[in-house]
Amino acid sequence: MNADRPFLGVMLMLAFCVLAPLGDSIAKLLGGTVALAVLILVRFGVQAVLLLPLIAITGQGFRLPKGLLGWTLLRTVLHIAGIGLMFSALRYLPLADALAIAFVMPFILLLLGHFVMGEHVGWHRLIACAAGFVGTLLVIQPNFAAVGYPALLPLGVAVVFALFMMVTRKIAKAEDPIKLQAISGVQATIILLVFLALVPSAAGTFTFDLGARNWALLAALGLLGTTAHLVMTWSLRFAPASTLAPMQYLEIPFGTAVGYMVFADLPNGLAAIGIFVTVGAGLYIIFREQRLAKALARTPVAV
Repeated sequence: MNADRPFLGVMLMLAFCVLAPLGDSIAKLLGGTVALAVLILVRFGVQAVLLLPLIAITGQGFRLPKGLLGWTLLRTVLHIAGIGLMFSALRYLPLADALAIAFVMPFILLLLGHFVMGEHVGWHRLIACAAGFVGTLLVIQPNFAAVGYPALLPLGVAVVFALFMMVTRKIAKAEDPIKLQAISGVQATIILLVFLALVPSAAGTFTFDLGARNWALLAALGLLGTTAHLVMTWSLRFAPASTLAPMQYLEIPFGTAVGYMVFADLPNGLAAIGIFVTVGAGLYIIFREQRLAKALARTPVAV
């Protein structure tokens, strides 16, 4: 059982916030070319291919501690659902807008951490989360409601990933993150292959003759997705979900930057103000957790 190391957990979550929008941008680029089910299958298939050799090399084996198989399978199903909803949303919405709407998730996660897992949530984190939530509302474009039904998809992403992170937090301390992600990749790949076998129309008009560029993008999608969720799993191994919740807001400015560079989508003035608010809330948590960790290290231990 590993002791909490909040600052390390926060820095790992920061890496996730950088890598995840890059993967989302690739999914958006491929959305008009590759069917959704195939995109998700490639995402998890690459994860399994990358991590299975590491498990073999380290000799960890694939046996899970008693009682974890069901939780691991639940985590995998939630992961598939969350990624599927997000990839679907990106077919209709700009990257920044999809992320902004989905970012009711950290607020949901904060409440779940407190009421479900009994994690302590102090006023500093509550205020930082509230500030991040307000910033998220400002980032949402005033006319996003005009998009219609697809605008609701990121709300599903928020709920599913909040549950996903709670399950991850429950099992992350009991199992090695690489092994956990490898098993998840295998489970998801099997589930998706069975699904495509039963519903072949879900593969759309997929053909292996996609061209070198699209195959490179598919490989990058799997690599970025695997790395992003691996560091996210590590972050939950070292810090409570309630500590990491405000950090999730930093994915919005990173996603906005990627959206501008790749798709030329730039938020308006109101959204820019919201981005600054969310960045401020996230940085506040980083520096506060670092200060608390140093203070704890200086506290004498009673013997």
